[in-house]
Amino acid sequence: MKLEQVTNVVFVGLGGQGIIRSSDILVDVLFHAGLDVKKAEIHGMSQRGGAVTSDVRFGRQVLSPMVPRGEADFIVALDRDLARRAIPLLGPEGTMIKPDDIDLARLPSKKCLNIALLGRLSDCLPFPPEAWEAAIRRAFPERHHEMNCHAFRIGRTARQVA
Repeated sequence: MKLEQVTNVVFVGLGGQGIIRSSDILVDVLFHAGLDVKKAEIHGMSQRGGAVTSDVRFGRQVLSPMVPRGEADFIVALDRDLARRAIPLLGPEGTMIKPDDIDLARLPSKKCLNIALLGRLSDCLPFPPEAWEAAIRRAFPERHHEMNCHAFRIGRTARQVA
């Protein structure tokens, strides 16, 4: 992956699944790596379990926060139905990261799925695990650090299911 080019990541899920938190952690990693980062969110009916999306674009120079249709390099989907609906956003060489990629029985809590999927994404990006775990620690109170870092490591070692 060349960081001179713009990389597009779309997070999709339902309200309360941690879409915004996950994208914030990604932005933190990218910002600390010195990249230009743009982010856009659509909350919709998130408080009632409706769809939430967060677009993150990064590279040497990014002009717009919105990922164009058919140009997502990665889609991180926390909901299977929304993963299917997000397929038109995926670029021809894009990667779909979905709940099926994670062994949910290994997670310390189902609430950590977003962080496990972030771990799965991290395995596709050129940033060290330490940078991700530092961002996770900045995003959560201390009492949640170990649980979320553990979920991140589970996702990082997961391999995408075809």
